[in-house]
Amino acid sequence: MGTSRRALLGAGLAVAALPAALPWDMAMAQAPAGKGGTLRIGMTAAAVPLPNGQTDQGGEGQRFMAYTVFDSLVFWDLSRSDAPSRLMPNLATEWKADPADSRRWLFTIREGVRFHDGSVFDAHAAQWNFEKLLDSSAPHFDPRQAAQGRSRIPSVAKATALDARTLEIRTTEVDALLPYGIAWIVMSSPAQWEKVGRSWDAFLSSPSGTGPFRMAEYSQRERGVMVANPDYWNPARRPRLERLVLLPLPESNTRVAALRAGQVDWIEAPAPDVTASLRAARFSIVTNEYPHNWVWHLDLTSPGSIWRDVRVRRAANLAVDRDGIAGMMDGQMLPGVGLLTPSSPWFGNPSFRIRHDPAEARKLLAEAGIGPRSPVRTKVMIPGSGSGMMQPLPMNEAIQENLREVGIVVEFEVMEWNALVNAWRAGSRDPLSRGVHALNYSYFSQDPFTALIRHVDSALVAPRGTNWGHTKDAELDAVCKGLRETFEPSAQDVLMTRGHQRIVDEAMFLFVAHDLNARAMSPRVRGFVQARNWFQDFGTVSVA
Repeated sequence: MGTSRRALLGAGLAVAALPAALPWDMAMAQAPAGKGGTLRIGMTAAAVPLPNGQTDQGGEGQRFMAYTVFDSLVFWDLSRSDAPSRLMPNLATEWKADPADSRRWLFTIREGVRFHDGSVFDAHAAQWNFEKLLDSSAPHFDPRQAAQGRSRIPSVAKATALDARTLEIRTTEVDALLPYGIAWIVMSSPAQWEKVGRSWDAFLSSPSGTGPFRMAEYSQRERGVMVANPDYWNPARRPRLERLVLLPLPESNTRVAALRAGQVDWIEAPAPDVTASLRAARFSIVTNEYPHNWVWHLDLTSPGSIWRDVRVRRAANLAVDRDGIAGMMDGQMLPGVGLLTPSSPWFGNPSFRIRHDPAEARKLLAEAGIGPRSPVRTKVMIPGSGSGMMQPLPMNEAIQENLREVGIVVEFEVMEWNALVNAWRAGSRDPLSRGVHALNYSYFSQDPFTALIRHVDSALVAPRGTNWGHTKDAELDAVCKGLRETFEPSAQDVLMTRGHQRIVDEAMFLFVAHDLNARAMSPRVRGFVQARNWFQDFGTVSVA
């Protein structure tokens, strides 16, 4: 990189002195530990995720709120750090597609599970929770939760309780990948919603799920306090902790300062220029490879978008110095050469090889009539911080400089993370996207739907799905259709490889990085197993 690592990191990521008053009650943050201790986590989000069930704040909200206070029918096995996670039964003990009608699924609901308020969880409660997302005429329909959950299950038409233990889910089309989407949908208590006056706003003050933690206190901009649920139905995930405290600290230097001062025990995404000093001070820096990518999602179809031209897309990918950015990130990322890592069985053998080659980038742009003396301009929406975004400001500044050197001038529209998430869900042509033609986002890519289909299927153009850039490609549409209709894993592998090769060859994204999910912890934190997954299990954790 032409600019030094220190300059790229900038003053905003330098370690700052600890502010005199952090944005939470200090007595609460430093309360004495109980039997398993109190774990205080400094999140990258600017607010505590909503405790309504289908929470906000992107994947970080799902990790810290949806899967702690609430539960899903299907979950991930998070017990291993040495292998990719697989789906496992949770509130549903089993599921299957009807052999006579592949658009009809049956989920067997686990017996003996109760919500925190004492009411019974059964298939009727599960039906109610799907209605809160899908049925706008239902009295308990919640637009906020629908905005978060609908895009995860776009094929679901209706969920019906056939009896207390059997939930029928009907889809609008054959969808062999449905269980992956169902894993995102979590269950709120119908009885509690009734008790608080049939109001989702009131529910936030006294939420009720079936999860391993119960919500004890919620202040959106300050803290969320959870206590262990001693009656949790799954002994393997029953918390050792007494309390889990979520603290929104979107500024990287503030998170690091809080960790050093002993005001938090765990921080997400530590600034890369301080990890060496944190290790020297006996803090742990924990990383692991997992399915997650950091890209610019490009608008390939809107009039005026420079990304309509594949030569420009390829040139941009050749201009980015990923190794330089990785060095700047102190090894907290792998260079991105596709939506998947080369170790993925779905990576394939693309004909376009993504690498740092500015000369070839300039050649391609010259063919398109673009160069340093006749640059092309574009506007990109980026977050200042956020779930899974690592260090978005210095990383994007490095990309901006790389692209400027070959003739692509980039202007940034910097957004708060939740606002950017809303723009992503709304699509590139919605006013929320403010006329930008690219959006910086990071994606969990554990399964065929999240890794590929949701980004490029023309049937999932936003707002129905999260094809933000209105991509329409006949070959990829055929791949997506095949994946939905193919129940044989080996056949799915072939389709995934074909689809990923097409995405790379057409340079449909600006591929930059694969996050290694770095987090820094106090030596007092014990028992954490960093799964190869965006989500993590807090049941094994204790604080000495």
